[in-house]
Amino acid sequence: MFAYVIRRVLATIPVMALVALFVFSLLYIAPGDPAAVIAGDQATPQDVERIRASLGLDRPFLIRFGEWVWNILNGDMGVSIFTNLPVTTMIQQRIEPTLSLMILTLILAVSIAVPMGVVAAWKQGTLIDRAVMGFAVLGFSVPVFVVGYLLAYVFALELDWLPVQGYTAFKVGFFPWLENLILPSVALGGVYIALIARITRATMLEVLQQDYIRTARAKGAGQSNILFLHALKNAAVPIVTVIGIGIALLIGGAVVTESVFAIPGLGRLTVDAILRRDYPVIQGVVLLFSFVYVLVNLLIDLAYTLFDPRIRY
Repeated sequence: MFAYVIRRVLATIPVMALVALFVFSLLYIAPGDPAAVIAGDQATPQDVERIRASLGLDRPFLIRFGEWVWNILNGDMGVSIFTNLPVTTMIQQRIEPTLSLMILTLILAVSIAVPMGVVAAWKQGTLIDRAVMGFAVLGFSVPVFVVGYLLAYVFALELDWLPVQGYTAFKVGFFPWLENLILPSVALGGVYIALIARITRATMLEVLQQDYIRTARAKGAGQSNILFLHALKNAAVPIVTVIGIGIALLIGGAVVTESVFAIPGLGRLTVDAILRRDYPVIQGVVLLFSFVYVLVNLLIDLAYTLFDPRIRY
């Protein structure tokens, strides 16, 4: 078991190295001269050269990349071109709203989608099954921003039940924090719920046909025990896999959701940085998101051993 964990941890190192190389290369593969774009049309050649020097574009690529990686390992992601603030400081100021949104969305999605998929498999071919699959198709078909605008219009503008935008810090209070995040979480979680529910249903249908399930029924086991103790546990590996893969949906969807609901998180920070061509901020946020995704997938790989002890290779 320990050797398996070590191998999985070591396997993430080359992945993060490639991600870091791609993120750093954004300065060089971007169309046009980044320094000239940032400086603007009215800039003098001296202004362009000054920005180019601040970005390190006047130095060899490999030397600059090595220095950048070393600074990253020491917690220095550079300085924003426009605010002159350290990128780490800007990320720290924005990370709570994004982290809160993603955690709440993950909790809502898993707690809703897994029971939906289990019940749909149990009631295969019935109206309940068709309703769940219909919702799954709808969840995949409607973009996040459309769902977000509809929820904001109905529940915030028309019914005036919830705030339409903004974010309240968790330290202010749980319910004010929840009021600001419930609509964004539902909008962001729609496609995630649909994905998990479909995979749960498909996996459960396969497991429910196994011999040990028929044996459990023959012994008089209750339906809830069969579904959630016997079948769901053995179907957990594909479900956990798709939950981990779906983190990418949350990361990408958070950018759109935060823009719709004016949440001052990392998604808004990314959009603002892209519009202003603030490359140090873009690099820092993209690298952070990539690290989170790789870390989540590492945890998912390690979680496999809890559900299936045979996975120890």
